[in-house]
Amino acid sequence: MARTLLMAIPHRVGALKKALNILSKHDVNLKKIESRPSKIGTSLYDFVVDVEKEVPQQKLDSAVNELKKLDAANVITYLGGSNIPWFPRKISDLDKFNQTVLSAGSELESDHPGFNDAEYRKRRLKIAENALQFKHGSAIPHVEYTKGELEAWKQVYNKLTTLYPTHACSQLNYVLPMLQQNCGYSENQIPQLQDIHNFLKDTTGFRLRPVAGLLSSRDFLNGLAFRVFHSTQYIRHESSPLYTPEPDVCHELLGHVPLFADPDFADFSQEIGLASLAASDDDIKRLGTLYWFTVEYGLCKQEGQPKAYGAGLLSSFGELEYCLTDKPEIRPFEPEKVAEQQYPITTYQPVYFMADSFDRAKEQTKAWAAKNMHRPFAIRYNPYTLSVEVLTEARRLIPIAKDLQSKMDALHGAMEKIVALQEQDNRLEFAE
Repeated sequence: MARTLLMAIPHRVGALKKALNILSKHDVNLKKIESRPSKIGTSLYDFVVDVEKEVPQQKLDSAVNELKKLDAANVITYLGGSNIPWFPRKISDLDKFNQTVLSAGSELESDHPGFNDAEYRKRRLKIAENALQFKHGSAIPHVEYTKGELEAWKQVYNKLTTLYPTHACSQLNYVLPMLQQNCGYSENQIPQLQDIHNFLKDTTGFRLRPVAGLLSSRDFLNGLAFRVFHSTQYIRHESSPLYTPEPDVCHELLGHVPLFADPDFADFSQEIGLASLAASDDDIKRLGTLYWFTVEYGLCKQEGQPKAYGAGLLSSFGELEYCLTDKPEIRPFEPEKVAEQQYPITTYQPVYFMADSFDRAKEQTKAWAAKNMHRPFAIRYNPYTLSVEVLTEARRLIPIAKDLQSKMDALHGAMEKIVALQEQDNRLEFAE
């Protein structure tokens, strides 16, 4: 794994060159270097430097010690020591995940219903190739689905939507009509990712990104930190519309997408993602388990009754029925216990965890992550730049405090106006 340094360099001619010369003098080879205006001073620039893993720690320490004596380097900080994994720092860094797909959409196991269908495999290969070419900021490729694929979608859509009113959480039932109106959700049409992406971006700031196949747990969770959901575009084989051995567009669009339009659920999902940045492999495993029992197979309590909100339930007709029977065990959501729970991947879940609410689950997860994650520094998501900021010094907290104060002032001003209007028993009428 690459080691990472944070250097705050004055914005003047030759300052960066002096620092790089010292690294070169000690044979410290760099894997990557990024720059951005510093949060601790307008005359500084932050340089985040990834060091090649082959560089001996002794040489790196010697270089850092010399850098600290240099007047051209105000702050030199190790971000997590020698074993910190690389992690994306801005949303465009997610483009790198295109090259780390574990299983491409065109690669089918012999037990897959479409394994012997050459035309089906060819279509999936084309869809996967388009996803591999996608870059942040570009349009999501449009997919023309075949008659057989539309028929498969229709069967899945009709089966699931008959159960949603009684088995799914209120958030899904609230959002689904909006998806029908704004994104073309219907039994006769598979919605396009670009239309859904636009809707989510305007609703909660979440984005969709096409993916060619399965990502590692680390890469997938890292995407959530930037409010990005990686979605497949291919669909299950038409010969078995009610079965799929892998995530497909039915799972993504019917299981995941509706909840990302709910602000509390969107925030909860991002908290899991932020906790995954620079996390150890053991912590990623625990976060992956937490994700499994919430975003994929979670239940929530509504009007005293369990309702499904996990995508694995909302996209599976059989398990959506099963999860609300007396056959499985339902336990209260406690992150420290959820993260250690074992689970099967080829059968219905014997155990589910029920949250009191998404907002409560978010706060529980934040508290658990702060106590149990072993990342040696704090991270803050900046929604204006779609990037994460590494917080290693007290001075870096000053801009955050100012931003918080500004928001508190705005809240105070709004409360004063509302109180004044109530006292006047008056209502404002806004022009269309």
